[in-house]
Amino acid sequence: MHRTLRALPSLDFLRGFEAAGRRLSFTLAAQELFLTQSALSRQIKALEDALGVPLFERRHRALALTAAGAAFHREVSELLEALAHATDRLRGAVRSPGVTLSTTVSFASLWVIPRLAAFRARHPQVEVYVSADDRVVDLARGDVDIAVRYLPDNAAPAHAIRLFGERMTPVASPKLLRGAMRLRIPRDLARHVLVHLDDPEGHTPWLDWRSWLASNGEPGLKPAGSLRFRLYDQVAQAAVGGQGVALGRLPMLAEHLRDGRLVAPFARKHVIARGYFALTSPRAAERDDVKVFRAWLCEEARETENRDEG
Repeated sequence: MHRTLRALPSLDFLRGFEAAGRRLSFTLAAQELFLTQSALSRQIKALEDALGVPLFERRHRALALTAAGAAFHREVSELLEALAHATDRLRGAVRSPGVTLSTTVSFASLWVIPRLAAFRARHPQVEVYVSADDRVVDLARGDVDIAVRYLPDNAAPAHAIRLFGERMTPVASPKLLRGAMRLRIPRDLARHVLVHLDDPEGHTPWLDWRSWLASNGEPGLKPAGSLRFRLYDQVAQAAVGGQGVALGRLPMLAEHLRDGRLVAPFARKHVIARGYFALTSPRAAERDDVKVFRAWLCEEARETENRDEG
Protein backbone atom coordinates (compact mmCIF):
# COMPACT_ATOMS: atom_id res chain seq x y z
CA MET A 1 0.00 0.00 0.00
CA HIS A 2 1.20 3.49 -0.80
CA ARG A 3 2.61 5.33 2.23
CA THR A 4 0.13 8.20 1.81
CA LEU A 5 -2.84 5.81 1.92
CA ARG A 6 -1.50 4.14 5.06
CA ALA A 7 -1.55 7.54 6.77
CA LEU A 8 -5.25 8.14 6.05
CA PRO A 9 -7.67 8.09 9.02
CA SER A 10 -10.30 5.36 9.21
CA LEU A 11 -13.18 5.83 6.77
CA ASP A 12 -15.61 5.23 9.68
CA PHE A 13 -13.96 8.09 11.59
CA LEU A 14 -14.31 10.38 8.57
CA ARG A 15 -17.98 9.45 8.11
CA GLY A 16 -18.60 10.17 11.78
CA PHE A 17 -16.81 13.51 11.51
CA GLU A 18 -18.77 14.49 8.39
CA ALA A 19 -22.11 13.69 10.06
CA ALA A 20 -21.21 15.46 13.31
CA GLY A 21 -19.98 18.53 11.43
CA ARG A 22 -23.12 18.63 9.30
CA ARG A 23 -25.54 18.13 12.20
CA LEU A 24 -23.43 19.96 14.81
CA SER A 25 -24.62 17.37 17.28
CA PHE A 26 -22.92 14.14 18.32
CA THR A 27 -26.31 12.76 19.37
CA LEU A 28 -28.05 13.39 16.01
CA ALA A 29 -25.01 12.23 14.04
CA ALA A 30 -24.83 9.04 16.09
CA GLN A 31 -28.51 8.32 15.42
CA GLU A 32 -27.95 8.84 11.70
CA LEU A 33 -25.04 6.38 11.70
CA PHE A 34 -26.70 3.86 14.04
CA LEU A 35 -24.05 4.39 16.73
CA THR A 36 -24.24 5.34 20.37
CA GLN A 37 -23.36 8.92 21.23
CA SER A 38 -20.39 7.76 23.31
CA ALA A 39 -19.04 5.61 20.45
CA LEU A 40 -19.16 8.54 18.04
CA SER A 41 -17.53 10.84 20.61
CA ARG A 42 -14.67 8.35 20.96
CA GLN A 43 -14.26 8.21 17.18
CA ILE A 44 -14.04 12.01 16.94
CA LYS A 45 -11.53 12.14 19.80
CA ALA A 46 -9.42 9.45 18.12
CA LEU A 47 -9.53 11.39 14.84
CA GLU A 48 -8.46 14.61 16.59
CA ASP A 49 -5.63 12.78 18.35
CA ALA A 50 -4.45 11.23 15.07
CA LEU A 51 -4.50 14.60 13.31
CA GLY A 52 -3.12 16.54 16.25
CA VAL A 53 -5.75 19.25 15.73
CA PRO A 54 -9.01 19.99 17.58
CA LEU A 55 -11.88 19.77 15.12
CA PHE A 56 -14.75 20.86 17.38
CA GLU A 57 -15.39 23.40 20.09
CA ARG A 58 -17.43 21.61 22.74
CA ARG A 59 -19.61 24.26 24.32
CA HIS A 60 -22.36 23.97 26.91
CA ARG A 61 -25.24 22.25 25.08
CA ALA A 62 -23.70 23.24 21.75
CA LEU A 63 -21.11 22.03 19.27
CA ALA A 64 -19.16 24.12 16.76
CA LEU A 65 -16.41 23.40 14.26
CA THR A 66 -13.05 25.06 14.80
CA ALA A 67 -11.59 26.98 11.87
CA ALA A 68 -9.37 24.00 11.02
CA GLY A 69 -12.32 21.67 11.54
CA ALA A 70 -14.55 23.66 9.17
CA ALA A 71 -11.91 23.63 6.42
CA PHE A 72 -11.30 19.91 6.90
CA HIS A 73 -15.06 19.25 6.93
CA ARG A 74 -15.53 20.90 3.54
CA GLU A 75 -12.81 18.74 1.98
CA VAL A 76 -13.95 15.52 3.68
CA SER A 77 -17.56 16.15 2.64
CA GLU A 78 -16.57 16.65 -1.00
CA LEU A 79 -14.41 13.52 -1.02
CA LEU A 80 -17.06 11.34 0.66
CA GLU A 81 -19.68 12.64 -1.77
CA ALA A 82 -17.39 11.82 -4.71
CA LEU A 83 -16.84 8.34 -3.29
CA ALA A 84 -20.60 7.87 -2.83
CA HIS A 85 -21.28 8.94 -6.44
CA ALA A 86 -18.60 6.57 -7.73
CA THR A 87 -20.19 3.75 -5.73
CA ASP A 88 -23.66 4.62 -7.02
CA ARG A 89 -22.40 4.66 -10.61
CA LEU A 90 -20.82 1.24 -10.19
CA ARG A 91 -23.94 -0.19 -8.57
CA GLY A 92 -26.06 1.30 -11.33
CA ALA A 93 -23.84 -0.32 -13.93
CA VAL A 94 -24.20 -3.80 -12.43
CA ARG A 95 -27.79 -3.61 -11.15
CA SER A 96 -30.69 -4.17 -13.51
CA PRO A 97 -32.75 -1.04 -14.18
CA GLY A 98 -35.76 -0.70 -11.96
CA VAL A 99 -37.59 1.46 -9.45
CA THR A 100 -35.57 2.42 -6.38
CA LEU A 101 -37.67 3.15 -3.30
CA SER A 102 -36.12 4.83 -0.28
CA THR A 103 -37.91 4.61 3.05
CA THR A 104 -37.30 3.93 6.72
CA VAL A 105 -36.30 0.52 8.03
CA SER A 106 -39.55 0.05 9.95
CA PHE A 107 -41.87 1.18 7.16
CA ALA A 108 -40.06 -1.08 4.70
CA SER A 109 -40.22 -4.19 6.88
CA LEU A 110 -43.74 -3.68 8.26
CA TRP A 111 -45.64 -2.21 5.31
CA VAL A 112 -43.80 -2.27 1.99
CA ILE A 113 -42.09 -5.67 1.88
CA PRO A 114 -45.17 -7.73 2.88
CA ARG A 115 -47.01 -6.22 -0.11
CA LEU A 116 -44.29 -6.51 -2.76
CA ALA A 117 -45.27 -10.02 -3.83
CA ALA A 118 -48.69 -8.72 -4.87
CA PHE A 119 -47.06 -5.94 -6.90
CA ARG A 120 -44.71 -8.39 -8.60
CA ALA A 121 -47.63 -10.65 -9.50
CA ARG A 122 -49.38 -7.75 -11.25
CA HIS A 123 -46.27 -6.14 -12.76
CA PRO A 124 -43.62 -8.83 -13.23
CA GLN A 125 -41.76 -6.65 -15.72
CA VAL A 126 -41.02 -3.92 -13.12
CA GLU A 127 -37.99 -4.50 -10.92
CA VAL A 128 -38.09 -2.91 -7.46
CA TYR A 129 -35.13 -2.13 -5.23
CA VAL A 130 -35.95 -1.14 -1.64
CA SER A 131 -33.34 1.01 0.08
CA ALA A 132 -34.26 0.90 3.78
CA ASP A 133 -32.35 3.58 5.67
CA ASP A 134 -33.44 6.05 8.34
CA ARG A 135 -31.31 8.80 6.84
CA VAL A 136 -33.02 11.31 4.55
CA VAL A 137 -31.86 11.17 0.92
CA ASP A 138 -31.70 14.01 -1.55
CA LEU A 139 -34.08 13.14 -4.40
CA ALA A 140 -32.35 15.57 -6.72
CA ARG A 141 -29.15 13.51 -6.51
CA GLY A 142 -28.28 9.84 -6.47
CA ASP A 143 -30.36 6.97 -7.85
CA VAL A 144 -33.50 7.07 -5.70
CA ASP A 145 -36.72 7.30 -7.72
CA ILE A 146 -39.38 7.43 -4.99
CA ALA A 147 -39.03 8.19 -1.28
CA VAL A 148 -41.67 7.55 1.36
CA ARG A 149 -41.14 9.95 4.24
CA TYR A 150 -42.78 10.37 7.62
CA LEU A 151 -43.54 14.09 7.97
CA PRO A 152 -45.71 16.56 9.87
CA ASP A 153 -48.79 17.28 7.76
CA ASN A 154 -47.93 20.98 7.58
CA ALA A 155 -44.31 20.33 6.50
CA ALA A 156 -44.91 18.12 3.45
CA PRO A 157 -43.68 19.55 0.12
CA ALA A 158 -46.35 20.72 -2.30
CA HIS A 159 -45.61 17.91 -4.76
CA ALA A 160 -45.77 15.16 -2.11
CA ILE A 161 -48.56 12.58 -2.26
CA ARG A 162 -50.08 11.81 1.12
CA LEU A 163 -50.43 8.05 1.51
CA PHE A 164 -52.07 7.98 4.95
CA GLY A 165 -51.97 9.51 8.39
CA GLU A 166 -51.24 7.74 11.63
CA ARG A 167 -53.25 6.71 14.67
CA MET A 168 -51.92 5.20 17.87
CA THR A 169 -53.56 2.50 19.97
CA PRO A 170 -52.24 -0.23 22.29
CA VAL A 171 -51.69 -3.61 20.62
CA ALA A 172 -50.66 -6.99 21.97
CA SER A 173 -50.54 -10.66 21.15
CA PRO A 174 -53.94 -12.27 21.85
CA LYS A 175 -52.20 -14.94 23.95
CA LEU A 176 -51.08 -12.23 26.35
CA LEU A 177 -54.57 -10.85 27.02
CA ARG A 178 -56.18 -13.75 28.82
CA GLY A 179 -58.00 -14.05 32.13
CA ALA A 180 -56.92 -11.40 34.61
CA MET A 181 -54.57 -9.90 32.01
CA ARG A 182 -57.37 -8.74 29.72
CA LEU A 183 -57.49 -5.08 28.82
CA ARG A 184 -60.91 -3.49 29.30
CA ILE A 185 -59.97 0.06 30.30
CA PRO A 186 -56.66 1.95 30.03
CA ARG A 187 -55.99 1.52 33.75
CA ASP A 188 -55.62 -2.24 33.16
CA LEU A 189 -52.31 -1.51 31.43
CA ALA A 190 -50.77 -1.25 34.91
CA ARG A 191 -50.70 -5.06 35.00
CA HIS A 192 -48.61 -5.28 31.83
CA VAL A 193 -45.10 -4.67 30.56
CA LEU A 194 -45.16 -1.75 28.12
CA VAL A 195 -42.95 -1.92 25.02
CA HIS A 196 -41.41 1.45 24.11
CA LEU A 197 -39.69 2.95 21.09
CA ASP A 198 -36.47 4.21 22.65
CA ASP A 199 -36.18 7.98 22.30
CA PRO A 200 -33.77 9.32 24.95
CA GLU A 201 -33.53 12.74 23.29
CA GLY A 202 -37.30 13.21 23.05
CA HIS A 203 -37.36 13.65 19.27
CA THR A 204 -40.62 11.71 18.78
CA PRO A 205 -42.85 12.47 21.80
CA TRP A 206 -45.98 11.67 19.77
CA LEU A 207 -44.82 8.02 19.67
CA ASP A 208 -44.33 7.88 23.44
CA TRP A 209 -46.64 5.97 25.77
CA ARG A 210 -46.97 9.11 27.92
CA SER A 211 -48.84 10.91 25.14
CA TRP A 212 -51.36 8.10 24.71
CA LEU A 213 -51.86 7.60 28.45
CA ALA A 214 -52.34 11.32 29.05
CA SER A 215 -54.91 11.59 26.26
CA ASN A 216 -56.77 8.61 27.74
CA GLY A 217 -56.98 9.84 31.33
CA GLU A 218 -54.07 7.91 32.84
CA PRO A 219 -51.09 10.31 32.88
CA GLY A 220 -49.54 8.80 36.01
CA LEU A 221 -49.99 5.11 35.22
CA LYS A 222 -47.14 2.85 36.39
CA PRO A 223 -46.77 -0.34 34.31
CA ALA A 224 -45.56 -3.71 35.57
CA GLY A 225 -42.37 -3.22 33.56
CA SER A 226 -40.85 -1.70 30.44
CA LEU A 227 -38.98 -2.88 27.37
CA ARG A 228 -37.25 -0.49 24.97
CA PHE A 229 -36.15 -0.95 21.36
CA ARG A 230 -34.40 1.40 18.98
CA LEU A 231 -36.40 0.53 15.85
CA TYR A 232 -40.16 0.31 15.58
CA ASP A 233 -40.17 -3.02 13.73
CA GLN A 234 -38.44 -4.46 16.83
CA VAL A 235 -41.23 -3.01 18.98
CA ALA A 236 -43.77 -4.77 16.77
CA GLN A 237 -41.86 -8.07 16.91
CA ALA A 238 -41.74 -7.92 20.71
CA ALA A 239 -45.51 -7.37 20.84
CA VAL A 240 -46.18 -10.25 18.44
CA GLY A 241 -43.96 -12.43 20.62
CA GLY A 242 -46.07 -11.69 23.69
CA GLN A 243 -43.36 -9.75 25.51
CA GLY A 244 -45.65 -6.85 26.35
CA VAL A 245 -48.15 -4.28 25.10
CA ALA A 246 -46.88 -1.92 22.40
CA LEU A 247 -48.21 1.36 21.15
CA GLY A 248 -49.48 0.34 17.72
CA ARG A 249 -48.98 2.64 14.76
CA LEU A 250 -51.94 2.32 12.43
CA PRO A 251 -52.30 1.62 9.62
CA MET A 252 -48.66 0.45 9.57
CA LEU A 253 -49.70 -2.59 11.63
CA ALA A 254 -53.02 -3.12 9.83
CA GLU A 255 -52.00 -6.53 8.46
CA HIS A 256 -50.90 -7.70 11.91
CA LEU A 257 -54.40 -6.90 13.21
CA ARG A 258 -56.15 -8.46 10.23
CA ASP A 259 -54.39 -11.81 10.50
CA GLY A 260 -54.64 -11.97 14.30
CA ARG A 261 -50.96 -11.68 15.19
CA LEU A 262 -51.97 -8.62 17.22
CA VAL A 263 -55.20 -7.33 18.69
CA ALA A 264 -56.21 -3.77 19.60
CA PRO A 265 -58.41 -3.97 22.73
CA PHE A 266 -59.40 -0.29 22.88
CA ALA A 267 -61.63 1.36 20.30
CA ARG A 268 -60.28 4.88 20.76
CA LYS A 269 -57.21 5.85 18.71
CA HIS A 270 -54.86 8.75 19.35
CA VAL A 271 -54.57 10.71 16.08
CA ILE A 272 -51.14 12.07 15.15
CA ALA A 273 -50.67 15.22 13.01
CA ARG A 274 -48.17 13.37 10.84
CA GLY A 275 -48.36 11.06 7.90
CA TYR A 276 -46.52 9.08 5.24
CA PHE A 277 -45.85 10.94 2.01
CA ALA A 278 -44.53 9.69 -1.33
CA LEU A 279 -42.09 11.98 -3.13
CA THR A 280 -40.87 11.32 -6.65
CA SER A 281 -37.50 12.35 -8.02
CA PRO A 282 -37.97 14.99 -10.76
CA ARG A 283 -35.67 13.08 -13.11
CA ALA A 284 -37.72 9.87 -12.73
CA ALA A 285 -41.27 11.25 -12.59
CA GLU A 286 -42.13 10.50 -16.24
CA ARG A 287 -40.76 6.96 -16.36
CA ASP A 288 -43.47 4.37 -16.93
CA ASP A 289 -42.18 1.95 -14.28
CA VAL A 290 -42.05 4.74 -11.70
CA LYS A 291 -45.62 5.81 -12.55
CA VAL A 292 -46.85 2.23 -12.19
CA PHE A 293 -45.16 1.72 -8.83
CA ARG A 294 -46.31 5.10 -7.49
CA ALA A 295 -49.91 4.35 -8.52
CA TRP A 296 -49.69 0.97 -6.78
CA LEU A 297 -48.37 2.59 -3.60
CA CYS A 298 -51.30 4.98 -3.57
CA GLU A 299 -53.80 2.19 -4.22
CA GLU A 300 -52.39 0.04 -1.42
CA ALA A 301 -52.40 3.04 0.91
CA ARG A 302 -56.08 3.76 0.22
CA GLU A 303 -57.05 0.14 0.81
CA THR A 304 -55.00 -0.02 4.00
CA GLU A 305 -56.49 3.13 5.44
CA ASN A 306 -60.05 2.13 4.46
CA ARG A 307 -59.67 -1.21 6.22
CA ASP A 308 -58.21 0.50 9.29
CA GLU A 309 -61.08 2.99 9.46
CA GLY A 310 -63.62 0.27 8.82
